[in-house]
Amino acid sequence: MHTSEACGDGRTNTCHVVAMPFPGRGHINPMMNLCKTLALRQPKNILITFVVTEEWLGYIASEPKPDSVRFATIPNVVPPERLKAVDFPAFYEATMTKMEAPFEELLDRLEPPVRAIVGCVELRWPVAVAKRRNIPVAAFWTMSASFYSMLHHLDVFARQQNLVATSLDAEAENIPGISSVHLADIETVLHQNDDQVMQLAMECISKVPIANYLLLTTVQELEPEIIDSLKAIYSFPVYPIGPAIPYLELREDYNIGDHSPDYANWLDSQPPQSVLYISLGSFLLLSSTQMDEIAEALNSSGIRYLWVARAEASRLKDKCGEKGMVVPWCDQLKVLTHPSIGGFWSHCGWNSTLEALYAGVPMLTFPLFLDQVPNSSQIVDEWKNGWKVETSNLGSDKLLAKEKIEELIKRFMDLESREGIKIRERARELKVMCHRAVANGGSSDENLDAFLRDISRPLVD
Repeated sequence: MHTSEACGDGRTNTCHVVAMPFPGRGHINPMMNLCKTLALRQPKNILITFVVTEEWLGYIASEPKPDSVRFATIPNVVPPERLKAVDFPAFYEATMTKMEAPFEELLDRLEPPVRAIVGCVELRWPVAVAKRRNIPVAAFWTMSASFYSMLHHLDVFARQQNLVATSLDAEAENIPGISSVHLADIETVLHQNDDQVMQLAMECISKVPIANYLLLTTVQELEPEIIDSLKAIYSFPVYPIGPAIPYLELREDYNIGDHSPDYANWLDSQPPQSVLYISLGSFLLLSSTQMDEIAEALNSSGIRYLWVARAEASRLKDKCGEKGMVVPWCDQLKVLTHPSIGGFWSHCGWNSTLEALYAGVPMLTFPLFLDQVPNSSQIVDEWKNGWKVETSNLGSDKLLAKEKIEELIKRFMDLESREGIKIRERARELKVMCHRAVANGGSSDENLDAFLRDISRPLVD
C-alpha cells in the first residue's frame, strides 16, 4: 500500500471518506472533482483517501489537490492502460474480479475509521464491501442519468424474462420504462457494443439498490424527469451533484502556476468565437485515414481550429495549415471557456458534454461508444445545443468524407446564420442553468451539502 501521508493521524472526529473510482480517466476525474469539492466545503474535519492502482498514481500524483485529500494505492492487478482498448471486456471484468480483495486489505490498514465509501457503480463490488463492514456507501455514477435509467430498465427486464444481453436487441421495443425517444439509442447501443460489456454494465447497476446513496454527476435541471423517476425507484437519497468537472479551478484565486501553454497563447490571439475545438476522447481512436480526412477538411474550410489528437498529434502537426493547431493534450475546460472558442466537435463522453454545457459552447456530436450514443441524442434532440456529424461505427470501414466534413463545419461555425445564432443562444441558456446549480443555494450546491451532512453524522452501533 502507498499513501501520500501516514494513515494513522489520530483525528477520531474526522469524517474519513474513502473514494474508489473505476480505473479510467473518465471516472477518476469526476471522482477527484467531487472529492476536491467536498474537501473545500468542509476543510477542518474531513479526510478523503483516494484509492487508485499504482499505475494510476503515476499519472495523477503531481496534480494539485487539497491537503485533506490523500492518495492510497492497490497493486496493478488489472491490465495496463495501454492495453485497455485492445480488449475492453477483459479489462472491465478484471476491475470487477481482481480489485476487490486488495481494496479490502487496504481498508483494514486505514486510519482513522472509515465513515463512508464512495465507489464507482462500474466496479460492482464497493457496495458489497461496505455492507459487509457496516460502512455507509454511496454509489457514484459517472455517466448521464438517462443512460443509468436505460441500463436499470434493461437489467430489470432481463432478470424478469431470464434473458442475457445477447437476447435484448430483439426485445428492445418491449422493455418497460424505455421511452420511444430512447428506443433507437438503446437498439444502437445493444447493436454496436460488445454483449459482454452490456452484461457487465447491467450487473453493476443491479448492485445499487443496497447502497445508501446514489450520486449522479448530472444536474437536476438538465434531466429532471429521469432523475425524479430514479428518486421514485430507490428508497435512499439520489443526489445529482454535477457537473463533476473542475469548475473550481476556473476561479481567479485558484493557483495552478504562471506558465501559459502555447495553445493558450495561440487562443489569445484569435477572434472571439472563431475557433472550432476538436477532441474525440482518449479511449477509442479513429483510424489514421479518417483523421487525415478530417485534417484535409479543416484546412480546406478556412476555419480556425484547435485539435487534440492524442498519439496522432505529432503526425498531424505537419498537416494543420496556417489556421489550425494540433496538440496531444490540453486543459479542456479552460479551453472551452476561452472567449475565442465558438464550437466543440466531440465524441460526447459525459464529462466532455458537461464541460461544454458549463462553458456554453455548442457541439458537433460524433459518438463512438456506449453511452456516447444517447448523450448525442440528448444534445441534439432534447437540449438542442448541438448537431450530429454522422452516426459513427468503429466496427465499419465507412469513412466520413472530407467534403461532408468541410460543408458541416462551415455551417456550424457561421455565427451570423439563423441556425448558428439559435444554437448559440440555447448553449448560453444551458450554461446559465449549470452555473446556477453550483452557485450558493443551487440544486447541486444543496445536494452536496446534504450528502456531507449525511456522512458526517456520528455512526450508531
